[in-house]
Amino acid sequence: MAKQPHFTPALFSFLRELAASNRREWFLTNKQRYEHEVREPLLSFIADFAPRLKEISVQYVADPSSNNGSIFRIYRDVRFSPDKRPYKTHAAAQFRHMKGKDVHAPGYYLHLEPGNVFFAAGMWRPDPQSLAKVRDAIVASPKRWRRAIGDRAFAGACTLEGDKLSRPPKGYDPNHPLTEELKRRDFIAVPRTDLRERDALSADFIDQFAGFCAAAAPLMRFLTEAVGLKW
Repeated sequence: MAKQPHFTPALFSFLRELAASNRREWFLTNKQRYEHEVREPLLSFIADFAPRLKEISVQYVADPSSNNGSIFRIYRDVRFSPDKRPYKTHAAAQFRHMKGKDVHAPGYYLHLEPGNVFFAAGMWRPDPQSLAKVRDAIVASPKRWRRAIGDRAFAGACTLEGDKLSRPPKGYDPNHPLTEELKRRDFIAVPRTDLRERDALSADFIDQFAGFCAAAAPLMRFLTEAVGLKW
């Protein structure tokens, strides 16, 4: 039997309509659509990705639980935001280390949004202590860092993005040969090839994501071990 895609155009149609009518009344009226067209397909994707992730690292988790699993809630935290729209207009999942506490821990990320489909791997805005550990690991093992980001599969499929400091961080040699790497505030790998909605609707989308995650493994291993976790 041919593989079936996890996602259909209905997912992006729902998210477009939600962006245009981001109100509690509209969402409650259309909540069953959200469950059927967005949430359930993403939970199914997560469940099917779980054994693929274990082939990359047994320490990382793809949890299809409805609550506190890999899927992100659709509800926005508006307590301290001037933007009071109650719902996110994208669907997303993060696959973290089993000891990762939040979105800033090393992890793999999947983002589905009209006009903005992407994969990511690494650490986004790590806390100061974790960021220092990564920088210290780069200084202590520069060859290992170069091997991680110079790995043939990684270099062929991934590119590093994220915010950087304008100057070398305090406490580090400004003339260090890897100063540009030490300036990083994020350590995020993304695919070299842009993704489109039609990619997410294909039956081999999960293969694309698993392939990216495997290619990003050298970076992920470096970051994971740098912050004192097992790979």
